[in-house]
Amino acid sequence: MTKTADTLFRLDGQTALVTGGGSGIGKSTALLLAEAGTHVIVADRDAASGEETAACILRQGGSARAVPVDVTDEAAIEGMFDDVIAQEGSIDHLINSAGLAIRRPATEHLISDWERVVSVNMTGVFLCARTAARHMIAAKRNGSIINVASIMGLSGGGLYPNISYQTTKGAVVNMTRALAVEWAPHGIRVNAVAPTYVRTPFIAPLLAQPELVAKIEAMTPLGRLADPDDVAAAILFLASRASAMITGHTLPVDGGFLAQ
Repeated sequence: MTKTADTLFRLDGQTALVTGGGSGIGKSTALLLAEAGTHVIVADRDAASGEETAACILRQGGSARAVPVDVTDEAAIEGMFDDVIAQEGSIDHLINSAGLAIRRPATEHLISDWERVVSVNMTGVFLCARTAARHMIAAKRNGSIINVASIMGLSGGGLYPNISYQTTKGAVVNMTRALAVEWAPHGIRVNAVAPTYVRTPFIAPLLAQPELVAKIEAMTPLGRLADPDDVAAAILFLASRASAMITGHTLPVDGGFLAQ
């Protein structure tokens, strides 16, 4: 097919699974992928939120269904993907957007909280990616996996303590590289986005502090926090034919935050 501006970003006839699709970046991504022609599986631990995202896609004329899942549950993840293959026949894109943050000084960070963050942000990403790749490889079907990392995975932060989040997002960055190299012979591309502070419920406690928001804006060359749609657009690019020669890359969506 000749690549044109009209076709580069179309994903008609393809299936995408979005974890954390019930809110924030995951929800915006699910909506945009559906608009690009993708059948979207909205996966979220909060079943009601996932159902609402799927219903919104259907109201807009798209194709979607919701599935409840805990990304820390290996058996549940495998069951979810088996169900997707049984019903949709294939999986073309996985977007790992589910995430957790427990913001606490390192000296006060409970090991139980550390393990919770690791299980969601790092192990959950690996479990979903591994399971998706197994199905893609078995079907001899090129696919893409896009992980939601963070600017905190590429910097030491400094505005407030967030050690477990920073550590796990740094792991996601290097996991993305490693899996991209391992799975490239199978035609599977693995990339990540590294968002800055995004106006979602995920950072509601930060948004409630005007002085902190002002500080973040002052540290950002473009002078604002990101909106979920900013990140969703980058994810669509990484899922599309427009990025066919890109793998192992982490794309900051940060308004220049990391450029300084």
